[in-house]
Amino acid sequence: MSRAPSDKRQRGFTLIEMLVALGIFLLITGAAFTLLSSSQQRYQTESQVLTSFQEARLGLDQMVRDINDAGFPPPTFFASSYPLQSTSAPFGWSPGYPALNPCQIGTAGGGTCFSPTDFDIIIETNPNPNPLDPSNQVEWIRYSLQNTTLMRGVVPKASGHDPWVDTNAAGVLVPFVQNVVNQTCPPQLPNCQTAYPTIFGGTAVPIFQYICDTPTAPHYPAPTCPNALGDNSPANIRDVMITLIVAAPLPDAASGVPRLVQLSGRGRRVNPNH
Repeated sequence: MSRAPSDKRQRGFTLIEMLVALGIFLLITGAAFTLLSSSQQRYQTESQVLTSFQEARLGLDQMVRDINDAGFPPPTFFASSYPLQSTSAPFGWSPGYPALNPCQIGTAGGGTCFSPTDFDIIIETNPNPNPLDPSNQVEWIRYSLQNTTLMRGVVPKASGHDPWVDTNAAGVLVPFVQNVVNQTCPPQLPNCQTAYPTIFGGTAVPIFQYICDTPTAPHYPAPTCPNALGDNSPANIRDVMITLIVAAPLPDAASGVPRLVQLSGRGRRVNPNH
């Protein structure tokens, strides 16, 4: 027995139902892509913060090592036979190097030294001494903040020369640490003190702060060099406190505020003046 054909047809989706389903799909897909894009931006920001931290850490470690070695070999080593193989002082300065009464260290633009200052230091040392090689000599190692780039340069010590002038020669100073914002806030940050109150206590944060020996009136603890009165001299620098504030190339993906890394270290020279 055959069944009679039925006139009832199977219904599909209406146009309205298709549009509603398409709209829901687009909303879910858009949200997923937005979340993915935000995650990628945050990953890129965090990656650049890590890169900035690593670069600043390597730079800080190098500066601390150089300062620890400042004044080596001391003046009593090879002074008569090989004057360029011994240091005249742990640190170079300008003007007046190597006078017995050199310039006075100042902060916030004070003092009479071109170097050392809050953002400039010249270290006198022989980082690779070889007593069997007379040509192996003491060098001037300079760190100088120029705009937002910390520069580094190395030149051989030369008798009768000004270390600041010699290290200023073309091609000597090369980029060492990028995006250093101790002296200048990032352009995206209108108020450094509001956004980072624990970092920016003023308009600028010195990279270098100095502690001086006080041979004329010894006392402990040793004062900062600007407070050392007559002993405020680059030749009497004992310790150097270093503060590096580095901005990541990209701001925070969520807030738009620049990401900053602050590192601190202390270099303490171990070689005597004499």
